[in-house]
Amino acid sequence: MDHIIELDNVSYSYAADDAGEKQVLVDLNLSIARGSFTVILGHNGSGKSTLAKLLNGLYRPTAGRVTVDGMDTADEAHELDVKRAVGLVFQNPDNQLVASVVEEDVAFGPENLGVPPAEIRSRVDAALHAVDMYEYRTAAPHKLSGGQKQRVAIAGVIAMEPDCLVLDEPTAMLDPRGRREVLETLVRLNRDRGITVVLITHYMNETEPADRVLVLHDGALLDDGAPREVFRHVSLLRQAGLDLPQTTDLLDRLRQAGLPTPEGILSVPDCVQALLPLLRREVV
Repeated sequence: MDHIIELDNVSYSYAADDAGEKQVLVDLNLSIARGSFTVILGHNGSGKSTLAKLLNGLYRPTAGRVTVDGMDTADEAHELDVKRAVGLVFQNPDNQLVASVVEEDVAFGPENLGVPPAEIRSRVDAALHAVDMYEYRTAAPHKLSGGQKQRVAIAGVIAMEPDCLVLDEPTAMLDPRGRREVLETLVRLNRDRGITVVLITHYMNETEPADRVLVLHDGALLDDGAPREVFRHVSLLRQAGLDLPQTTDLLDRLRQAGLPTPEGILSVPDCVQALLPLLRREVV
């Protein structure tokens, strides 16, 4: 399998207030397949945001090795190429919007890469179309909704033509509509354009479109698998301090009460299908 990112025995520590060191990640080994959609879950302090910054070279590991397309992120000679390959989107879109007009904001990244003006125009238009924000190209970013701002921030990263998008809780500050808009955009970019997506989130329902779910706990990888497989491990997720999806939690409670319900259910339609036989049995 072709892997775009690989972590080999990666650890990361930072200086603590008491002049000691706090270890955030411990001997982490994982690979991200090219073209995949990976979701990373974990409670606050589990190391998710640190991992996001390691994936595009913003942070460098204190031990071990991170490679992007075979390039060591600790090698300064590859710094720009690594950041071109892996685009990073943060939680608050206001921190990434730098211009007073949407299309100028999206053009900012390519301009700093030295892309010729004609190609910048093409990239900006393509990026805004990709996130369904082209009609707002002349709008002022501060007048947009939270979801629209985040899509513009994503467009700004797409315009730099990365192979992979890493998003650190991009929907955390959005309302349900904004979260849906952003998630639909990510699914479209992954399936239609083949962009590798690594989504860090604390919303369990955002794992539904993923190929793979990673669960971090205290800086280590606690679980790794397809969404349905990971959400079969209810006790493990609770150990990690994570809230279960409402569907998974409901079916688990019914199962604990002695009713035959399937494990690993995430979506509402699948939950309904699982409950129908029980309801019909009660009616009969």
